Amino acid sequence: MTRRIGVLTYHRSFNYGSYWQARCLVEGLRAMGHDAELLDHADRDVEWREARCLLQPTLPEPTRRQDFAAYKRKGRRLIEAMDRLPLSPRFPLHAPDQAPAYDAVVVGSDEVWNFRHPWYGGTPLFFGDGLRADRLVAYAASIGNHDASDGMREDYAERLTRFAAISVRDDNSRALVQAGLGIDPPLVLDPVLQFPPVIAQGEEAEPYVLIYGHGFPDWLSAALRHRRGAGGMRMVSVGYRNDCADEQRIDAGPIEFAELVAGASAVVTNFFHGCVFALLNNKPLVTAPSAYRFNKVRDLAAKLGAQRHIVGEDASATMLTERLATPPDPAITARIAELRASSTEFLRAALA
Repeated sequence: MTRRIGVLTYHRSFNYGSYWQARCLVEGLRAMGHDAELLDHADRDVEWREARCLLQPTLPEPTRRQDFAAYKRKGRRLIEAMDRLPLSPRFPLHAPDQAPAYDAVVVGSDEVWNFRHPWYGGTPLFFGDGLRADRLVAYAASIGNHDASDGMREDYAERLTRFAAISVRDDNSRALVQAGLGIDPPLVLDPVLQFPPVIAQGEEAEPYVLIYGHGFPDWLSAALRHRRGAGGMRMVSVGYRNDCADEQRIDAGPIEFAELVAGASAVVTNFFHGCVFALLNNKPLVTAPSAYRFNKVRDLAAKLGAQRHIVGEDASATMLTERLATPPDPAITARIAELRASSTEFLRAALA
């Protein structure tokens, strides 16, 4: 049965992961035969905070003056790419009654239930408040860096009881739902892994290691600088400045980002979707997740059996070299296929 579906997520955040998880989910639902679009919520305060984060992503370390123009170009490219996706008429974030009516609203993926998110945290909309929908469904919802042991307020747990079906993206989120609602939600794939985009490799003259993220620990940055100084493979940093790289592609748009991952010889990242795209493209991967993203990356690795790609300060130069030369275990691809089947089953049943 074809349903009119609204997808509710953090689709206008200025990072590649937010764009791609939103795009893949809405396009995946449309490929399943539904009339799906993104709920285009807006808020002036949120937009200001997003713009500040875009231009100053490494605070308290200030952005270099010469990088501001590149970050602005990156922002424009993300906005242009998002505006090409199926979108609802724009409505105020805190006036969900002005959003269109749907047969179902799918909330997720991203950190839609992260109470610690600096500007979206605890926004009632993402818990279903005020939405005009016959059915509420959570797909691959995450609580981000909010630790499940910190719990969930009773009024938020009450809101989630209105959902007809709930699935989560990681064990941390699963534990919170189990404790707050007394149910065991299924683990499903992030939309990028569930509905993988078809992306061609970018046209690069030489092989390269792709670096994606910022705020890498000093020991890893030093190891990468040493590798560079020792004549190792060219390193390209995408989306952010990393001085250990030979080349900065700060202003890359989301399509170029995906093309750069597809063409890379290996990936170094501390971002969740950096890991997702690397594993999807079967690329050698090294990740040292930041504190903000640790829960997400840890649980993704555990879910897929990819723990060996997470490295710590005790990682030797020999280990890093080996990790950057060895593709992921084929068992990871098999695990993704297994979870893709169960995730599809969840969505079909939830939207039936």
